[in-house]
Amino acid sequence: MDAPSALYVEDLVRSPALQISVLAGAGGLARPVSWAHVSELEDPTPWLLGSEVIMTTGIAVPRAAARQRAYLERLDDAGVAALALSAQLNVPPLRDAFFEAADERSIPVLEVPLPVPFIAVSQEVASAVQSQLHQRLGAQLQVFGALRWLTGEDLSTEELFTRLERLSGYSLYLCTPQRRPLLPGVPVPDDHHASLLPGTPDAPPTVPGGYVLPVPAPGGPAGYLLAIEKKDSRPGGLAVVQHIATVAALQVTMARHQRETLRREGAETLAELLQDVLSPPTIHRRLARAGFAPADPLTLMITRGIDGPPDDTAAVAALERSSGPYLLLRRQQDLYALVSSAPEAMAALAELPEVHVGASRPFPPGTPLGVPRREALWAVATAADSGRTLTVYGDDAAGRWLPEDPAVLRALAGHVLDAALRYDSEHASSLVHSTSVWMQHNRRADEAARALHIHPNTLAYRLRRFGELTGRDLSSTSDFTEVWLALRAARHLGELSPAARG
Repeated sequence: MDAPSALYVEDLVRSPALQISVLAGAGGLARPVSWAHVSELEDPTPWLLGSEVIMTTGIAVPRAAARQRAYLERLDDAGVAALALSAQLNVPPLRDAFFEAADERSIPVLEVPLPVPFIAVSQEVASAVQSQLHQRLGAQLQVFGALRWLTGEDLSTEELFTRLERLSGYSLYLCTPQRRPLLPGVPVPDDHHASLLPGTPDAPPTVPGGYVLPVPAPGGPAGYLLAIEKKDSRPGGLAVVQHIATVAALQVTMARHQRETLRREGAETLAELLQDVLSPPTIHRRLARAGFAPADPLTLMITRGIDGPPDDTAAVAALERSSGPYLLLRRQQDLYALVSSAPEAMAALAELPEVHVGASRPFPPGTPLGVPRREALWAVATAADSGRTLTVYGDDAAGRWLPEDPAVLRALAGHVLDAALRYDSEHASSLVHSTSVWMQHNRRADEAARALHIHPNTLAYRLRRFGELTGRDLSSTSDFTEVWLALRAARHLGELSPAARG
C-alpha cells in the first residue's frame, strides 16, 4: 500500500469541490499545508505554528496599502501556507502593494467563492491530514526510542542521526548560531539552506520544505536543528522534529560534560608536563586521549591579561572555535595552552580582549617543556613590552642569535642586570621593566611613557638610575646592545615577571 502523500496548496486549488482561484503568489503553490483555520485578527501570528491556510472574510485585511503589505508579510514570516479570502463579503479593495508582496514572496492569495463555506476547506484539509496521522504516529514512536538506542546500543552521534534521518523522513542539519558544527558527524547547513536559519530562537518553526528549531541548552540555544523533507519520503511532522531537537540537546549536554572532563584532565596533564614528571609513553597516551595526532608538532602558548588575569571561559570558547585539540592550565596570572601548531589557535587567543599572547616555536610531542616554556614566557613578555597582541618566539631577529644554553643566558643576564633587578626587588620599583619597554618602543620616550602610564620625566629618571646601577651608558651603541641582549636572555629564561605599574 502506498504511503499517503502530503497536502499542498495546489491540491486545494485543483479540488473541483472547492472552486478556489489564485489571485496572486502562484509561485508558492507547492507549499505544504498542515491545517486550515479561520482568523479575523490583523496579526494572528502568535498563535500559529506554520503551514496553515488562513481563511478570512476580509475583516482582518487592512484598507491602507502599506498595512495590507505588512499584513501579508507577517503571515509569510510566520510560515503561513496561503491566505484564503472569501469573495463578495468584507474584503476591502486590494492594493497593488498587496499583490506585489504576494508575488515577491510567493505566498499564495486564494479566493474562495461565496457558495463554498470555509468549513468545506477545513474538512478537505482535515481529511488529508487524518490520512497521514497513522504513518506519523508510527514514525514518532520509533523516533521517541532514540534515547533507548543511546543507552542500549552505544551508537555514535553520526549513527544516531543517520537512523533518525531514515525514520523521520528528513535530512538533518545541526549548527551553532555562528554556523559552526554543533555535533560531530552531523553536517551543518550548506549555503543554500543557511538562509533558512532564524535570527532569533523564538522564530516560527516552519520553513520552506521543513522545520528549523533551536537546540535548547543552559544560558540559551546551543544551536539550531534544520530538518528538510527528503524527496519521496514520508516526513514525520513537527512533533518528530521537536523530539529530534531534544535528542540533539541531550547529545550536546553529554558532549559538553565530556569536554569538561577532558579539560580537567588536560589541565592536570599540562601541569605534569611543565613539571617534567611524565614518561614518554604516558605523554603520548595522554595527548592521544585529548585528541592530539601522534606526529603533529605542538606549540606552547601563554596568555596574559593587560589589567588582570585573562578570562578562562572566554579562552575556552576561543579554543573551542579553533576546532583543534588543546590543554589549558592557569598558573597564577597566566593561562598556559598546549595546542597543535596551527595558526587558528593562535589567532583565536589573540582575538581575546585586553590580552598579550606569546607562543613558543613548534616542537615534537614528548619534548620536555622547559625550553618551550622559556620561549613562550619570553614571547608574552615581549608582546607586553612592545604593546603587541601576539608574539611568536623566533620572529625577533635579535632573539634568534641568542645561544640555547641556559647557563650562558643566565651569565649574560646576571652580568648586566643583577644590580638593577636587586634594586627593583628591594624597592618595588620598575627600572628594568621601564628600560625594556623603552627599548621595545625603539627609544621613543613619549610612546614608552604612555605604555607605562607615567610621565616622560619619570621615565627619563628611571633610565638614568638603571644606567647608574648597571654601569651602562644607554646612549652608547655597545652598552645599549649589551643591555638589549641581556634583557632578551632574561626574557628567554622567564626571569622577568610582569612589573608593577606606575
